[in-house]
Amino acid sequence: MDKAYIDFKRLYRMHCQAAFFVTRHKRDHAFTRLESRPVDKATGLRSDQTIRFSGPTKMENYPVSMRRVSFFDVEKRRKFVFFTNNFDLPALSIALLYRRRWHIELFFKWMKQHLRIKAFYGTSDNAVRTQIWIAVAVYVLVAILRKRLGCSRSMTDILQILSVNTFEKIDINTLFSQINNTVPGSTCHNQLRLFDF
Repeated sequence: MDKAYIDFKRLYRMHCQAAFFVTRHKRDHAFTRLESRPVDKATGLRSDQTIRFSGPTKMENYPVSMRRVSFFDVEKRRKFVFFTNNFDLPALSIALLYRRRWHIELFFKWMKQHLRIKAFYGTSDNAVRTQIWIAVAVYVLVAILRKRLGCSRSMTDILQILSVNTFEKIDINTLFSQINNTVPGSTCHNQLRLFDF
């Protein structure tokens, strides 16, 4: 999670449910260092500590120890400090997990753009997962179809064509060959040009 998402009550609920998190440190978090572990500074790590938050509100909202990992990113020339409740993974893995969060965000962005899930039909965990997996399976099947047909059209075009012709009893090869024949090419000169005077 990014540092904008720090909510110590929520993080503690996650901790109590045996889930782990990695989040960025904000400057205003006062803490007491309980333990320091050695790190290999050649990897970019600067520190690996066990801490406890100070201040009555933070101690009340997150009453157990937390891990604080400091990392210097050579590419961005910035220092990052992470909080996590995971004491098992190596410190470098904690830093790399945070870096990989962007790939997760890109995956969800791709899902929104390509899977066309406008609304969920159920609200239970199982219903949402089932609908997402069905959408992924359909997308993969259409991608396989596109490759086997050697179709140059985009996935969006193919999905649109299939949705319009859902109830047509026509062979898929015939459908796409008819569509390729009916689409005018770029050599058609019957179109009037707006700026030809």
